[in-house]
Amino acid sequence: MTNSNETRVVVTGLGAITCLGNSIDEFWTGLKDGQSGIREISLVSPDGFPCKVSGEIQDFDATEYMDRKEARRMARFSQFAVAAAHQAVNDSGLDLEKEDLDRIGVLIGSGSGGLPETDQQAEIRVKRGVGRMSPYYIPMMLVNMASANISHTFNLTGYTNTCVTACAASTQAIGEAAEVIRRGTADVI
Repeated sequence: MTNSNETRVVVTGLGAITCLGNSIDEFWTGLKDGQSGIREISLVSPDGFPCKVSGEIQDFDATEYMDRKEARRMARFSQFAVAAAHQAVNDSGLDLEKEDLDRIGVLIGSGSGGLPETDQQAEIRVKRGVGRMSPYYIPMMLVNMASANISHTFNLTGYTNTCVTACAASTQAIGEAAEVIRRGTADVI
């Protein structure tokens, strides 16, 4: 049952970086056509794991959404988030130059941070020593950096948070975003 006095919350912009495609149109077409994004693992070695398939993101170029220097400092999961945010802002028609950026926030759901970057830096530490590890390792592996990188990219200074509840994280983030808007903490998430 819905309270008629409750603030109405709607989705106005979409973005998607998925195993079916790197845009809403590619993703939606893949869904409608019954395509599967599940393939043999190619981006990392599946040796030692019983499962040899996954829904990897293919043909993604972070420099379509940020400069090369910024992309090098950002974990791949954060690059996906920033790219999807660019798509969502463009899809929404929102002109950020005309908006109060204190009233626009970011809420991301994620099960983990930069796991490939953690593996890579652990290998560097063992083979070459701690002094050869990336100074960007900690910001790359922190799960909340997807939200932080979106806020930074768009100069958003409103409510920013990350839900880290495993497989429920994205659903929780959507629900929390709606509540943040309903209670008046932000106008846009």
